[in-house]
Amino acid sequence: MTAAGLAEELEVSVRTVYRDIESLHAAGIPLYGDAGHSGGYRLLAGYRTRLTGMNAGEAEALFLSGIPGPAAELGLGSVLATAQLKLRAALPPELRAQADRMRSRFHLDAPGWYAEDDDVPHLPQVADAVWHSRVLDIRYRRWKEPTDVDRRLEPYGLVLKAGRWYIVAGPGPGPRTYRVDQILELAVRDEEFQPPEDFDLAGYWRRYQADFHARLYAGEAVVRLSPRAASRLRGAAARALTGTGTTEPDGWIRAVLPIESLDHAHGTFLALGADVEVLGPPELRARLAETSRALAARYASA
Repeated sequence: MTAAGLAEELEVSVRTVYRDIESLHAAGIPLYGDAGHSGGYRLLAGYRTRLTGMNAGEAEALFLSGIPGPAAELGLGSVLATAQLKLRAALPPELRAQADRMRSRFHLDAPGWYAEDDDVPHLPQVADAVWHSRVLDIRYRRWKEPTDVDRRLEPYGLVLKAGRWYIVAGPGPGPRTYRVDQILELAVRDEEFQPPEDFDLAGYWRRYQADFHARLYAGEAVVRLSPRAASRLRGAAARALTGTGTTEPDGWIRAVLPIESLDHAHGTFLALGADVEVLGPPELRARLAETSRALAARYASA
């Protein structure tokens, strides 16, 4: 290719191409140029590069980066396996041994124990539409009425969170998030779109998660917990316990914990049994007292 052709292909200036060619020459890459009407830069026939300059930690990290399950769901399982074989073959012997040792010692399995695998038959089509910037027409099932709705989506990206796939898509005043397993029907339009130039998928997802948690925990409960109950808290409740908990003379811990709703908190605190006392809000305390009286009456009659 000519310098002008390379500059157009790589979207840089011709001067940048000349500078990069000089850098490649200095690095020992066998590029040479032919002058004249049909001339241009060529790579020496048969030249192959090796993955030089890679250290042991980088080689190990590369073999941990591919998670077979999600790759297979995207239709890339065999491609990933082939790429890893090629990467392994290109590594120097000492790094190959390190990578093999890493693969034999560590296995990544992202989903939680009690999460069932989602049925995501449309995932390969969604992924292809994301990659090729194609518009989608979908029928989508949501939690509120009307449950089944039709949407036109411009898919900006895919996110895998705790074993579940999400699609981030426009158009609109801002991107929205949809669960791929809730897509009932899908058609790919012969229509392309351009994602917003300033859209950053990772940045959007961080903001989305922060907003989700802020909306999820809309209330607070004042509680007293035994040490055993305190040790059972996880997630946002455990973090709130660390930030607000104070130990009282009897060894119990008083804290302010976030709650999603009265119904959710009612079930959560019942699971802790006699190791928790809810001090507020009054409605939650009253509901727990009513449930406790009903349980006591039921077991007393038995």
